[in-house]
Amino acid sequence: MKILVTGAAGFIGSHTAERLQNLGHQVVALDSFNDYYDVNLKYLNAKALEKAGVSIVECNLSEVNLGDILSSDFDYIFHFAAQPGISKRSTFEDYLTNNVIATKNILDFGLQCQHLKLFVNISTSSVYGLVATFTEDKAPQPASFYGVTKLAGEQLALQKSREEEIKACSLRLYSVIGPRERPEKMYTKLIACGIENKPFPLFEGSENHLRSFTYVGDIVDGIVSVIGKEDVVNGEAINLGTEIEHTTQEGIEAVESVLGKSIAIERVPKRPGDQSRTKANIDKARKLLGYNPQTTLLEAVKKQVEWYKANFVN
Repeated sequence: MKILVTGAAGFIGSHTAERLQNLGHQVVALDSFNDYYDVNLKYLNAKALEKAGVSIVECNLSEVNLGDILSSDFDYIFHFAAQPGISKRSTFEDYLTNNVIATKNILDFGLQCQHLKLFVNISTSSVYGLVATFTEDKAPQPASFYGVTKLAGEQLALQKSREEEIKACSLRLYSVIGPRERPEKMYTKLIACGIENKPFPLFEGSENHLRSFTYVGDIVDGIVSVIGKEDVVNGEAINLGTEIEHTTQEGIEAVESVLGKSIAIERVPKRPGDQSRTKANIDKARKLLGYNPQTTLLEAVKKQVEWYKANFVN
């Protein structure tokens, strides 16, 4: 199969593109290599993709007509590219451009692909709102620009399915952790602070937040399992994550355990729109995809620490 992966130099996108290539598919990777975070990490991920044989194209989905630079012979499109997180540095226009307009553009390209079997939109538990413990039929109540615009992108994809223009589904991911996690995210930052003997900035009250911390390998298992199941998943939103909850404090303790040292904590003001609880209800994913995540929090942290030390510690 020929597969297009957008946002492929990012955290989860790079793992998925690499997995798909290793499964024997022909993968074309798109990424804008923007500077939302250190672009050197994206280039590091891209290097791993090139080593695996993935073809990489640099472009901005909100600005380019993909039909001018790509052939239209793709069998699947996996759309990861997005403006992530709830950073104060990101404006509403950033989220609108990268999560809505870019999604509309990649969907328009998908409509040109005559043999497209499935468009896979990568969404987030943030569409549910401040608490994300629900089944997929729960009405979303996003509490951030990120959640609002990711929901809009999801609905653009599912609209095309409802209109029977293409087959499409949307996968709502929960608190993904592991190697290649972005530098501003919790575990990479925790590991860096522990190794460099710096205090970790902890948002006020967040130590009691509950999360479905899910290893990226388990998430990718679920993502790639849609291949060949396009009739089953068409028109569906599907949660992917783990049903096991951990507090942020337990996450801190897991990193301390693996590093063998305590990490100093610096309290900082809480973030508006930050979720207080995520617990993935994956009954639907089990039924439709045979999804069954297995990696424990400690195992995931060990893999992430190994990755960090191999790439960022002299």
